[in-house]
Formats: sequence, structure tokens, C-alpha cells
Amino acid sequence: MFDPAAAIATLDLKPSATDDAALSRLRTVATSSDFAIETLRRQPDVLRALLHDDGTRPFPRPELAPDRRDAWPSLLRRYRQAESTRLVWRDVLGLDSVEETLRGSSRLAEQCLALALTALERDFAERHGVVRAADGGVQRLVVFALGKLGGGELNFSSDIDIVFAYPEDGASDGARPLDAEQYFARLGQQLAKLLDEVTAEGFSHRVDLRLRPYGNAGRMAWSFSALEQYFQREGRDWERYAWQKARPVAGDIDAGELFLRMLRPFVYRRYLDFGALEGLREMKALIAAEVARREMQDDIKRGPGGIREIEFLAQALQLIRGGREPALQQRGLLAALDALVTAGQMDAAVGAALRDDYRFLRRLENRLQMLRDAQTYAFPESPGDRERIATTLGHADWDGLLADLDVHRVRVANEFSALLGSRRDSDEKDGLSGYWRSLPDGGEASLLAGTGFADVESADQQLRQFVRGLSPAVMSDVARARLDRLMPALLATSGRAAQPDLALSRALSLVQNVLRRSNYLALLDEQPQALERLIDALSRSALLGERVAAHPVLLDELLDRRAAGDLPDAATMGEACARALEHGDGDVEQSLVLLNETRQALSFRIALAALDGQQPASASTQQLAWLADAVVASVVRLAWTDLVRAHGRVADARFAVLGYGSVGGEELGFGSDLDLVFLHDGDDTAQSDGARPLDATRWFARLAQKIVSLLQTPTRAGRLYDVDMRLRPDGASGLLVTSLAAYADYQRHRAWTWEHQALVRARCVMADPEGRLANDFDAVRAEVLEQSRDATTLAADVIAMRQRMRRELDRGDARWFDLKQGEGGLVDLEFLLQALVLRHADAHPRLCVPRRSVDLIAALAGAGILASGPAAALLHAHATLSSLGLACTLDRRPRRVQFDAVVDAARSTIRDACRAHGLDFSAAPASDA
Repeated sequence: MFDPAAAIATLDLKPSATDDAALSRLRTVATSSDFAIETLRRQPDVLRALLHDDGTRPFPRPELAPDRRDAWPSLLRRYRQAESTRLVWRDVLGLDSVEETLRGSSRLAEQCLALALTALERDFAERHGVVRAADGGVQRLVVFALGKLGGGELNFSSDIDIVFAYPEDGASDGARPLDAEQYFARLGQQLAKLLDEVTAEGFSHRVDLRLRPYGNAGRMAWSFSALEQYFQREGRDWERYAWQKARPVAGDIDAGELFLRMLRPFVYRRYLDFGALEGLREMKALIAAEVARREMQDDIKRGPGGIREIEFLAQALQLIRGGREPALQQRGLLAALDALVTAGQMDAAVGAALRDDYRFLRRLENRLQMLRDAQTYAFPESPGDRERIATTLGHADWDGLLADLDVHRVRVANEFSALLGSRRDSDEKDGLSGYWRSLPDGGEASLLAGTGFADVESADQQLRQFVRGLSPAVMSDVARARLDRLMPALLATSGRAAQPDLALSRALSLVQNVLRRSNYLALLDEQPQALERLIDALSRSALLGERVAAHPVLLDELLDRRAAGDLPDAATMGEACARALEHGDGDVEQSLVLLNETRQALSFRIALAALDGQQPASASTQQLAWLADAVVASVVRLAWTDLVRAHGRVADARFAVLGYGSVGGEELGFGSDLDLVFLHDGDDTAQSDGARPLDATRWFARLAQKIVSLLQTPTRAGRLYDVDMRLRPDGASGLLVTSLAAYADYQRHRAWTWEHQALVRARCVMADPEGRLANDFDAVRAEVLEQSRDATTLAADVIAMRQRMRRELDRGDARWFDLKQGEGGLVDLEFLLQALVLRHADAHPRLCVPRRSVDLIAALAGAGILASGPAAALLHAHATLSSLGLACTLDRRPRRVQFDAVVDAARSTIRDACRAHGLDFSAAPASDA
């Protein structure tokens, strides 16, 4: 049985330190740590300081004087021992939390590295000079910490995983010059030796350099460019996990942080990276094999339910989503768990439980190591040692500690297994796996018969043709293995879809497009719910099939936690587009790509919501209009910045973009173009203040040209929008951008009736930050709409224009109804609402406010122009036809449907309302006026 009194008796205690409180603290420390007692015996000053203030203040750092190099090892070791003993004291007496102990161990290692490096750099400078960069500046070594030191959570007696690097190649400028690589390699070697070498006073810190590229066979120090090339060409999965926690801890910290920002795309992919699971699973399998081979089941770090499983679990979730959600890019485990919970990627209760498990395991780990300053993760063999650890952790005996430990380990193991456990090959039972693996020459098509496909022979032929087209040169072994796991599940899921044959055909097209990017195969392989949702969407929407095949990054949206919640509002969309520009970092091409990816992702989420019936069609079309607003505002910002850079600003001039048609009326469809008009209020005689000035007219014309060009520029992510400018004053022959004064004059004196109709739906989609030009436009619009009009002339003009449009645009026939242009269709309703606004706005100015059809109907009912019954019927008719039209668009079908009772009822409602207000669009026209 361990006797703490015997250990205390070896200490140099003053009489004032023998009171009961002091002896009680010493007994606890002695029971917990032979290492601490030995340090207190060797360094009595440390004992006196701890008894005085319980280690509240850190011990002073040693001075590594140039003329006492032989004393450096001793000074560092004694400092490390003193500070480590202070950590023991505060930990075992309950004065520090486990997090504070981990931070303290990390801080101590960083301080020793910094002290040693500074002393060695001074010595190297005297002998070899300093390494100069291309600009003549002095370069320093950068010490990157990986593992737990990188995360700021170093355990008590751990080794430190470090990598040496430097910013750029060059040579030192001393009497005995060295090239940069040799200089920093020697510096790094001496640094590691100064800390790691075992002397009569032990070691400062064990140093592990094996995580550098090529391990022990690789060069000792790497330039940033060499490191970057290595990671781009040869970086492996385990290195992504290792560098996930990387942090510069000594030397040129700022340069190190800049390099890590450059390295971030290697660690965190911009897509949902489910391929990370496979790499982590393989690493865990290797560790499990080692645990089994060496009988390490009780290893609290690597064994089942141990520390490593919590780390792997958090790292996997970080790597999967960290590229899309930068807040998840945390180095420390506890910070990562908090971020995962905040981001909704981990249940709050699970996060709290894992935090508790982690704290328990890390405290136990520290106590195992504090006993004799040993890097151990296994239970001690000695019953006496076991009892010492159990007692100081608050347990009655060792069995009590194990019982508590088992609760934590089982919980960790269950959570780990849920994410990274082995896959279940449930598809084997129905033979689809065997069928797939027998293709293209084997396999029985009859195995597909019970799956749900209507045309089994066609499905079988498509699959055989697909497999014959697989090129070994295109697919890696990993990708082929993923495909072989995925396809049986894809076949089974397609068979359960609303339209199995369509789903399979579209799914095969998608898979063909992502074969070279097997991370998307991994996403569908690892996440059955994503596969289910994808197949369901493909079976019902050709548009989504085309988009996800062309832009596989949209697969991420199938698992976005936000996709199941409320869709973003206008402000949120604006923020998302603004972030895309920020990430573009001033590069126009990259900004357009990121902006397009943002637009595609948000549009995809809106489409999924529409497809699933989560909201009415009017909500989806309004959200699409908000998205267009956000994109246009971002593009204006890009174009404006570029123009100001080249030509300066036009003083006191404002600019606005007007949206007409469906974007103005907030009823934008999927794939619709944008009807835009540009306004400015600059003085025509003013000039911009740049090196190459332009007059205001040309400046704003250039701006408009840039905006249109950027919106229509093809990129690898597609183009943003097609733009139609024909609704500007004087149409195609008019100026691309119009002054507010000229616009107002045109609307007052020269505009046609149909142009005033269009004005009913027009709104400002982007204006100056103060909104003054938008307000001025609204005033002009209201003035024009509120003009008094002859009802007979107005009706004749509206009818003539509508009949002309129908003759040119109606694609209906005796069997099919054109939802938009057909008689009683959506355009008839729009013309009715526009005519009523133009007829009655002089008496009811509030009719000038709304733009959407549903809002116009409500406003006209509120003004008593539409009776409540017909207004409600029109709302229902609008919802019916809009929903049918949206479904056609989602499935890439013309907006035509067969006549039925539902369609006929909606058409009749709109026709009757038009005729009731003197607008019979079916009557034979008098002329083509």
C-alpha cells in the first residue's frame, strides 16, 4: 500500500508548511504523482512557491544566455519540470479544469519551443548569418504543431508532433553561408535535439517529426512552395486529418498562418466530403488491428470507445462540412464539438455527452501520465498504482473507476459506430448486388422484375451499356469500389420511385458525370437518405436531374440541414451572395463562379421545396425573384468596382436597376430570363474623377454593358441569367441606360398603353444604398399609373395587345391548354389586373403599391373593385395554374396541360372576370393595332 507520508518525508519542508491544510494538499499530490514529488525534492523553491499561492502564478522562464550554451538543456528541463509540477498540483487539487490543464501543457510546450528556437537562431545568425527572402527581408523558421499541440489540448506527458518549414528558398548572408533548406534543416535538427535528448535531468519534450512529408525519409525542413506542391500532388487522406489541427507555434507565426490559409482547400473541400469517412474508417481499422495484435483493449486512447474515437468522430463531421461551413474549421476538439452543435450538425444532447466523455477520458489520461511522467494510455499493472489513481479521481476503488469508465466508453463507441461503423450490405438479400457485379455479360434481367421497373428489358439494356462504358482509365480502384457498393442500392431505390424507369435513366446520366469525382459517389454511398431524396427528385423533375448532372456540387443540398427547414428570405439570400463575392477576393471570374454556385444551390433548394409541396407556387416564384435581386445587386457591385478602378466615380450620381415582367412582379420561374431597365440621375455634363475620365452618359452606359455581360458570361458553373432589355424606353432602339428625367418624360408623354401595363409590375430590384433613386422612381411610377384614362380606349388597347400576343405566342390546341398564353390563362389574368389598376389608380392610389398578382387581387378587393367572391375565385385559379406551370417547368415540359375539370374551372373563373370588366379577349379583333 502506498504511503504518502513517506514521500512527503523526503521533502525539505519548513515548519510553517507542516500545518494540516498543507499536509493534506501534499498527501493528495504525493498520491497522484511520483514525478511531482521528485521535482519538489530537487527544486525546493518550487515547493515553497506552490505552498504559498497554489501555483496561481507561472514560474519565470529561463534565460538561455549565448555564453552559457552548455546550460541550455538543464535550464529547459528544470523549467519544464517545475511548470509541469505546477500543472499537477492544480489539477489534482481541483484548482484547474481539465481544459485548463490541457491548455497549460500546450502553452508550456510552445514556450519551450520558442525559448529554444530564439536561442538557436541567435547562435546561427552569428555563424551563418540570416536567410534573406527575395525582397531582402529576414526569414525565420516556422514550427507547425500538429496533433493535440496544434489543437491546444496537449496531454501531460505527450510527445509533440511538429513540422519545420520556411517561406521561400534563398541563402544566408553570413561568413559561412548555407542555402535555405540546409540552414533551416540544421536549425530544426538542433531544436529537436535540444528539447528531446535525454540527459541526466531527463528531457524537455519528446519530439516526433514523422508527420512531415515522407516521414523519416523526407527532408527535415520544407519551403512553403514545396509543401504546397507536395500536398497538391501527393497529399494523402491521413495528412488532411493531421493538418486539420495544424498551428504555427514558434518562429514566424504570421507567415505560418498565411500558409495555413493557403493550405485550407487541401484540408477542407468546398463540397460535402463524405470521402473523408472512408479514409478515417481505414485509419481506425489499422488502429483497431494494432490494438488487437498488442492486446491493448484497455488503452483509453486507441481502444474501443477511447479518446481517438471522439476525435475521429468530430474530425469526420468537420471534414465533411467544413469547406461549406467555415465555422466548423476548429483546431481543438472541444471547440469543434461546440461548433458542430451550433451548426446543427450534431444534436445538442450528443454534443454535451461527448464533451463529458472527452473530459473524463482526458483527465484519466493525464492522471495515468502524471504518475511517473510516462507517455502511457494503459492501466497500470500494480494494484497499488490503480488504487492511487482511483482515489485521487474521487472513486472508492479501482472497480468503481472502471464502472464509470465503461459508461463513457460505451457511449462513445455507440456514437462512433453510428457514423463510422461498418456498412451493412442489405442489398445482398434481393440479389441486386450479384446482378450488378455480373454485368455487362452476366446477370439475369429477371432479377429486376420485382424491383418496380415497368420496362425491365430497357432497364437491363441501359445498365449493361452503362457498365460497358466504364473505363478503367477513368475510375480509380476506390471509385470502382464505391460504385459497386452504391449501384445495388441505387437500383432498389429507383424501383421504389414514383416513376422508376425515368429515375433510373436520369440517375445513370448523373452517375456517369461524377465518376471522375468519386467524392460524390461517397456521399450517396455513405448517406442513404441523400440517395433516397435524389432518386425521388430525379423521378419527378427533369430540370433537377439536368442541373445536378451538370453541377454535381448541388448534391450537397440533398444533405444540407437547412434544406428541411424554412427557406431563406430576401435578406439571407443577399448575405449568401455577398459572401460569395468576398470569397472571390476581387477576382471577377472566380466571383462569378462562386456567385453562380450560390445561385444554383439556393435555386435547387427552392426547387426541392416546390417539388415536395412544402409551399405554394407563389412562394417559390417570389423566392426566385428575391434570389435574382440578390444576384443582380452582387453583379452591380462587381461591375461598379471594376469601372471605378478604371475611370473613377461620377460625383453625386446614383444608379438603379428596374425589374419588369416576372422578376418585377416577383413571379419568376426556374430558368426565366430577367427583364431589366437601367436608370441613373447623373448630370450629363459631369465627368468621372479617374485617370481616364468618362462623361456621365458613357460612364453609366459602360456600367450597364458590364452588368449585362457579367450576368450572361458563361463559367464552369454556368451563366447567371439571360437578360432582356427590350422593355426600356424606345425598346431595342433606345439607350441602354436612361436618366431618370428622360425616363419620366417618356412615360408621361410617349409610352404606349402596354408600357404602362408593364409599369404595374415594375419595381426597383437594386438601387443606391440610401434608396433615394428608388424612391424617385416609385414617385414617377405612381404619377404615371394614377393618370386619368378613358375606360373605353384603355379596354380597346388592352384587348388589342392581348389578342395580338395570343396569336403569336399561344401554343395550345384542341387537346392541350397553354397555361400562360391560352384563353383564360395566366397572362389573361395579368392583363385584367393591369387594366384594373390603370383604370382605377387615380381614385385608389394604394393600387400602385403591390406588384405580385396575389397582392394585386387582394388590393383590388380591398378597394371594392373586385367583389370578395370573384377575388377568392381568382386567387384559387391563379394558384391552380401557377402550380401546374411550375410542375411543368420542373420537369422540363412545355407549360401545357390537358384539359380537365380543374383546368376548365380555373379558365372559366379568369374568363368570366375579364368579361365582367369589359375585357373579352376571345372576341374577334378589329385590327392588329
